[in-house]
Amino acid sequence: MKPMLELLSPAGDLECLEAAVDYGCNAVYIGGKGYGMRAASKNFDFDEMKRACEYAHSSNVRVYLTCNTTPSNDEIDAFSEFIKNAEIAGIDAAIVCDLGIMSLVKKYAPLLDIHMSTQVGVTNYAAANELYNMGASRIVLARETGIDEIKRIRENIPDDMEIEVFVHGAMCVSFSGRCLLSAYMTGRNANKGECAQPCRWKYSLVEETRPGQFFPISEDESGTYILNAKDMCMIEHLDKLIGAGVTSFKIEGRAKSAYYVATVTNAYRLALEYAKKGEAVPDWVVNEVYSVSHRDYCTGFYFSDSDAKQVYESSGYDRSCDFVGMIDGYENGFVLLTQRNYFTVEDDLEVLMPGIKPVKFIPEHIYNSEGEEIKIAHRATEKLKALCGREFPKNSILRRVNKK
Repeated sequence: MKPMLELLSPAGDLECLEAAVDYGCNAVYIGGKGYGMRAASKNFDFDEMKRACEYAHSSNVRVYLTCNTTPSNDEIDAFSEFIKNAEIAGIDAAIVCDLGIMSLVKKYAPLLDIHMSTQVGVTNYAAANELYNMGASRIVLARETGIDEIKRIRENIPDDMEIEVFVHGAMCVSFSGRCLLSAYMTGRNANKGECAQPCRWKYSLVEETRPGQFFPISEDESGTYILNAKDMCMIEHLDKLIGAGVTSFKIEGRAKSAYYVATVTNAYRLALEYAKKGEAVPDWVVNEVYSVSHRDYCTGFYFSDSDAKQVYESSGYDRSCDFVGMIDGYENGFVLLTQRNYFTVEDDLEVLMPGIKPVKFIPEHIYNSEGEEIKIAHRATEKLKALCGREFPKNSILRRVNKK
């Protein structure tokens, strides 16, 4: 039986996981306190992992655990206890890249599905079939794999083997994330989740006999960020990936905020539903991925190796909206809010809710936690009350639309 289509969202902590579940993912991937490729994220201890699985499973959402670093011998020694506890916590699958880790998952957590990470670098059906024979139920293809190649892989592997690909988020300039640049320059090993992102830095050339004189390195006249990859965005092309046989559509971002996770998950949930019906994705859905912090977008290697994939001008971000609050409920005609960032009653505000187009938020009055009417909200995490004429679901997101 062929697998169902899945939207897979990231979660660096429990708040992000709840946002992913509430805004429409079918599965979420998280990291524990070791073995994952995002060491800077908060990640989950085993008690938090259990709570995360209970929350996700209550909405029929699966939880996958990243175990995709390249472990040392000492890490291998400790892994059997780690993965046994993860299985007890309720994890559904382990994402792995090391064959030793794969063997230990099979031995100590036999109920878990095994997903082969993009770090493995699978680009052909022979590799996929061998991994299937070894016990993998899913391959996360190398990000360098084009749509035509995906289709060929799909045609030459078992029907019940799942194909997962990245559809949105940060790209790495190295092949499938296999990079030594960070470890070499900063001592932070990218293959253990500690990447300092030196590919995003601006570089100049120094001539040996002229210390202190810096000469720009440039591929063209626009700038010098020669290693700085664009972000991926496939929101308008999910139909093509479906046609190629992709099973799971993965959003990158375990180091991102709950607002980012909610917004991008919501956009791709809607886009996937339109794609499944053979309909074009509406402009307002596409525009949602521009409301969060992002670099210039591209379609990666899916269509052509000649597509521009580097940002030469800077390594900065852009966004059309700012997250300013969470809606906690509705009481006696007032919307209850928790402020997250500065805003005023004069700002262009809107509310993001799961599955529908954002709506305008026009408060007649806003009151602070002392009951005083205010025009400016500037205390992070303060509880506010707003009179605005309508009710919104709990955990809806309040955001400010930035002026162009």
